[in-house]
Amino acid sequence: MEQMAGSKSSRKDKSMKKIQGKPLPLGVTVSKEHVNFAVAVPQGKECSLLLYHRGEKEPCMSYLMEETVGEIQAAAFGDFDISEYEYNYEIDGEVSADPYAGAFSGREAWLGEGEVKRHEVRCRIIVRDYDWEGDEPLKIPYHKVIAYGLHVRGFTKDSTSGAKHKGTFEGVAEKLTYLKELGINQIQCMPVYEFEERGNRINYWGYGEGYYFAPKSAYSSGGDGVKSLKDMVKACHKEGIEVVLHMPFVNGVSGIVIHECLRYYVTEYHIDGFILNPYVAPMESIFSDPVLKRTKIMKYQDSFQNVMRRFLKGDEGMVNDVTFWLKHHSKGDGIFNYMTAHNGFTLEDLVSYDAKHNESNGENNQDGQDYNYSWNCGAEGISRKKAVVELRKKQVRNAFFLLLLSQGTPCILAGDEFGNSQKGNNNAYCQDNRTGWVNWKSAKGDRELRDFVKDLIALRKRYPVLCQKEEPMGIDRAGCGVPEVSYHGEQAWRAPVEVSSRQLGVYYSAALTGGKDCYVVYNMHWLEHDFALPALSGKRRWFLAASTQEGVLREETLLEDQRKITALPRTILLIVGR
Repeated sequence: MEQMAGSKSSRKDKSMKKIQGKPLPLGVTVSKEHVNFAVAVPQGKECSLLLYHRGEKEPCMSYLMEETVGEIQAAAFGDFDISEYEYNYEIDGEVSADPYAGAFSGREAWLGEGEVKRHEVRCRIIVRDYDWEGDEPLKIPYHKVIAYGLHVRGFTKDSTSGAKHKGTFEGVAEKLTYLKELGINQIQCMPVYEFEERGNRINYWGYGEGYYFAPKSAYSSGGDGVKSLKDMVKACHKEGIEVVLHMPFVNGVSGIVIHECLRYYVTEYHIDGFILNPYVAPMESIFSDPVLKRTKIMKYQDSFQNVMRRFLKGDEGMVNDVTFWLKHHSKGDGIFNYMTAHNGFTLEDLVSYDAKHNESNGENNQDGQDYNYSWNCGAEGISRKKAVVELRKKQVRNAFFLLLLSQGTPCILAGDEFGNSQKGNNNAYCQDNRTGWVNWKSAKGDRELRDFVKDLIALRKRYPVLCQKEEPMGIDRAGCGVPEVSYHGEQAWRAPVEVSSRQLGVYYSAALTGGKDCYVVYNMHWLEHDFALPALSGKRRWFLAASTQEGVLREETLLEDQRKITALPRTILLIVGR
């Protein structure tokens, strides 16, 4: 044992017994007999373990690590009171944190810009004695998930959120009643691990290098990210809501580390799933990992978004692609459907801006996506023109119909359900302010939209044909004379697939799923169109259940004409057979 010059010592320090360390597992392993430290150190470099009395910013002891296997250096101690100490490593004179650290001291506050002092941040040794009260991951089937994407800080940081613990895991938990009433059963959280928020510009989103094993303490109202994340997960599960984490590991992170990290969050935090970067993460081996077998492993895929956005604004030649994405199931390739995500316009901005407006990011509007497939409905930005405002409202409703009446797993961007805007900024990565935060004032001002989304989610759940367990194949698997899904236009059983077509009718038979048949009419043209109604068997009749012109109907309305229906310009209709 080596005592550092000028450092404080205690009897507890002197009683610690150094023993031979073990190379695996990496990080800190606590057993009844000893505490083991193991870290990877580049060949030829000397590494010392620095120990700090808890809460102090200068190390009290230093121990030279010993090489064990390969590039792993380790040290172990008996008679070690983990509640008394924090630690770092010093590698060739440079103080470094443990990449496997599960928690940190000195990162309890959201720091903004500034410079970290040499020993200001220290690794904590976690005591794993959390009471989960019988909690476990929920394992909700893909076809039953209604997801909601959020940023833990931005979701409740704004003063309009009404949350007591703004910008924290606790703040998210305060909104669970709201989310449950909306119909949400999964939240997808942007990075919650310890990342460096400082730099030339604030790293508000959290992408880039980080300490992936450690929940961010600045996202905890009490400064303890470990406990707060567990509390949030447990609270979510009690409300029937899954927790999925974005884990966008950067290039250079080994596949072994990625596997260990995902396993750690599943076993220690009961996380239900992850969203990964398939260009970095070893997806094939992750899918086959026995620990992760029943965990949702997902990735971003923007094909649904791009196709549906183009269809929404009335581009020609989209019907074939729309047909595919309306029926495509998410489970097989680990994707989910979204019209908007954190990267790009909010839904309100998608119908309000033709071009991005990222000037406040300080990059001369050169950052962010150039191709948004957006349409401002006749005026750029905020408008008081009644025709523009009404068209935008209808287009937002159309977007929710496209998302929630498709077979794949839908994900709503936080705030889209009440018209949250970023004023045309489509890359708010550095906007730790009211641009990047959800403005809950809109929730009070646009209750009509929120109620529409709530009713539409309930409607999706009410009719099993709209969220089938398996992807419909377009064949008569039930032997009832009608395929599971079929496509129509002005003539029944004939899809309008011409390049000029901007309309489509989709008939879902409930012979396999049970419940009612559904017929969805999509008219994204600026002209009205007639759609033929397929004949129903027996004495069943067609009833209007929802329309982007009128909203979700409390009582289904019998159609006067059972042979055809006229759809107004830019209108989607849901018709049910009973």
